[in-house]
Amino acid sequence: MTRYTERLAVMLAETGALFFKKGLRLKDGRPTPYFVNMGMFKTGRLSLEIGSIFAAMMVERGISSEADIILGPSYKGSAIAQAASIALWKDYGLDIPFEYDRKEAKSHGETSGGGSMFVNQTFFDGCRIFVVDDVATSMATKYELLEKIELEASRKGIKTNVAGIGIAVDREQTSAVYDRDGGLIEGVKGKNAINEFVSRTGIRVHAVAGIREVIGYLYKSSTPVLIEGKRAVIGDVLMAEFEEYLSIYGAV
Repeated sequence: MTRYTERLAVMLAETGALFFKKGLRLKDGRPTPYFVNMGMFKTGRLSLEIGSIFAAMMVERGISSEADIILGPSYKGSAIAQAASIALWKDYGLDIPFEYDRKEAKSHGETSGGGSMFVNQTFFDGCRIFVVDDVATSMATKYELLEKIELEASRKGIKTNVAGIGIAVDREQTSAVYDRDGGLIEGVKGKNAINEFVSRTGIRVHAVAGIREVIGYLYKSSTPVLIEGKRAVIGDVLMAEFEEYLSIYGAV
């Protein structure tokens, strides 16, 4: 376990960004015993902390030398992109621009934007973009962002290259399974969402930490986390429930 992965696990526990609660549901409708909310990194100290964690990962894995722009999808990803950009400069002297997208194209005010879906207008011909975000489950938002990047490149008449995707926590889950009518089928293991994304796009995905690694570390170190709204260590029963959940929905 790297030092920055351990730091992330501890910060997730301390801030309550990682919590366990009965009755939780993912965006796709599937049940989940836990949730990760990176919106809890909401102070200057915590923002710099998550930025430093991403910066350390980018430098250690050589990503920082392969990226011209750090792009974070709105909204949580945008905060991570800015924090990582700041930390790269502060900790390593690397000055890499950050970018984030709009939910809707802006056609007024900043005339230079010309209806752009991206706020800071950092794209240039041949630029290498590293995307950062909070978690990965189905990768649906990542596909949507790639479409936005392609449309922006076409609008500008330039070529862009997505050099990789960086996520704080990989839920290590398969994608949801639906019936012919589009209804969710619970209790069925789908496809490995990240492997399928890499296969379809050719873009590598880098996770600061996998959820098994995070939960395993917090369990073994007896670090308190939020469980049903109260701080407590992860006991054997909850750990067994977590492992059972991944046996059903987890990626191999």
